[in-house]
Parts: sequence; structure tokens; C-alpha cells
Amino acid sequence: MVSIYNEHGNINISRAVFTILTGDAATNCFGVKGMTVRNVSDGFVHMLKPEFMGKGVHVEINPDNTISIELHIAVDQGVNIPVVCESIMEEVGYKVTGKTGVEVKRIDIFVDKMIID
Repeated sequence: MVSIYNEHGNINISRAVFTILTGDAATNCFGVKGMTVRNVSDGFVHMLKPEFMGKGVHVEINPDNTISIELHIAVDQGVNIPVVCESIMEEVGYKVTGKTGVEVKRIDIFVDKMIID
């Protein structure tokens, strides 16, 4: 949990809030098909339904009350992956910091799957 202190009291923001904001921002970017997770038992990458997208996001709270984010995504075939990832980094950082006031220190993106339509 991230704690923000001000003259009126304390605000505590849970990891779940950052996970929801991150997943929403990432999946709304052009070229992103969805969030993914690697199944431990079979080793395959699986697409997540929107209600389970939090499993494709890992949020780490740093000692300085900033956060670091790890995303696992699937992209559309034919997209420029570095451009899509840069767009995700900008959108996630903007949305998370804008809505919570918490600085995003690092965003790591793992492109686990390419979807061919």
C-alpha cells in the first residue's frame, strides 16, 4: 500500500487500484490485444478475460512511495512493437500518476504473444 501524508491526514492506496488503472490504460492503447499470463503447469501463454487482467500486471511499491510496474501483453500482428510499448508506457504513467498522484518509477513490458486475425 502506498501512503500519502498531508496536513489533513493519510491516504492509503492499495496495489489493486494501481493494477486496475494500469490494465485499463494498457488495454486501451492501439495494437494491444489484451493482457496475458503464463500458465505454470503447461508453460503456455494465455490471454486473460478483461475481468482477470490484473493477473497480467504486477505492481511493486518502492521504499520511496513510488511504484514499478510489470505488464504482460499480447499485441496485434503487424504492429511496431517498440512504438506500441512506448505508447503503453506513456499512457500508463500519465493515467496512474494523474489519478493517484503517485510517481511511476519504472514500467517493464513483456510482449508474450502476437495475435493473428
